[in-house]
Amino acid sequence: MTDRSADPRRRVPRTDAVLADPRLAAAVASLGRWRVKAVVLEAQQRARRGEIAPEDVTDAAAAALARSTGMRRIVNATGVVLHTNLGRAPLSAAAIEAVVAAAGYTDVELDLVTGRRARRGRSALAVLAAAVPDAGAVHVVNNGAGALVLAATALAAGREIVVSRGELVEIGDGFRLPDLLQSTGARLREVGTTNRTAFADYRTGVGGETGFVLKVHPSNFVVRGFTSSVSVAELAALGVPVVVDIGSGLLAPDPLLPEEPNAATALRAGAALVTASGDKLLGGPQAGLLLGRVDIVESLRRHPLARALRVDKLTLAALEATLRGPQTPTWQALHTDPAVLRERAERLCDALRSAGVPAEVASAAAVVGGGGAPGVELASWAVSLPEEYAEPLRRGDPPVVGRVEQERLLLDLRCVPPSLDEALFGAVRAAQPDA
Repeated sequence: MTDRSADPRRRVPRTDAVLADPRLAAAVASLGRWRVKAVVLEAQQRARRGEIAPEDVTDAAAAALARSTGMRRIVNATGVVLHTNLGRAPLSAAAIEAVVAAAGYTDVELDLVTGRRARRGRSALAVLAAAVPDAGAVHVVNNGAGALVLAATALAAGREIVVSRGELVEIGDGFRLPDLLQSTGARLREVGTTNRTAFADYRTGVGGETGFVLKVHPSNFVVRGFTSSVSVAELAALGVPVVVDIGSGLLAPDPLLPEEPNAATALRAGAALVTASGDKLLGGPQAGLLLGRVDIVESLRRHPLARALRVDKLTLAALEATLRGPQTPTWQALHTDPAVLRERAERLCDALRSAGVPAEVASAAAVVGGGGAPGVELASWAVSLPEEYAEPLRRGDPPVVGRVEQERLLLDLRCVPPSLDEALFGAVRAAQPDA
């Protein structure tokens, strides 16, 4: 006679017992009981099929929930400050708090004094205008490409945009600037060559059909050698509007990045309009910033396309909080003293070696990323591990993403806040083979 009590399927924990686990209970509060219960039932079925041990059902359900909840917070140890695949700029604590507050009903378009409709996002726009006093007016759309599309549509649809051939860039994921601009109904008047464009080229290209002259910062590559370009101040003398796409969202000069274009300098040099991204060097949410002459910005704001590119209240809240301060995580990552990073790397490696992990301190070169400051390297320090740690760290909780060089995994600390050192230590320990 078969002993049914020996059947491992009888040891599969009951659904209510699994749901009582703190990890699952917390998931019920955020995801809903039906979704969590479905994951638990699947884990129980896996145990009944013999795929996992009955005592692992709760852990399997918790792990499955962690993988199925969409985007997850990760530890960015790549050394790329603005990593597009990792969401570019992480928001500051102040911006996160502002987003949470704005998630409910807000006065985004209401004047509480008069009780009447008010300009959308007026407080965020006022703070942006104060941050760039050289701009006569400001506006915000959904992203940097959206800002350029709105400018091309409103100022040059059916007309010409004069632009240097060396600035017709591909901006990522196969999207090319010429295609983006021509989709607005504008025609491109290419001048100069890939490596050299002179003022005379622009002067010859400008005519009665010119909507504006466009100057684009080639933010994801560098051309060296026999090169020449034309400054914004020179272009402003042509007598037509000059639109400058600075890309990375630097509002004022930064000594750390002396070659990176910024909004204040471009406007003082005579740019009629500057377009930029909010989620790069500015350190805020994804947004497209439009800064420039009052008449031009107002014509863009009133254009029908502006409605389709409008930002939501969460973006406005995060942008305002970013501009008000304090220093953003992006600024902190860029400006951290390498000596501080080395001290942290040494402490982490000492602790990891004591735990049996073959960790070494390694010098590293971090980069800005996100289409900002191409060619600029930031001295950094990293925890070096065997390459086989890479996958389990990516799949861990929290996921840790580093970079592999010469068969070693480097966990670059430039983008890792000191508050995460303990979590990083725990993640590496959990990723140990046979840990």
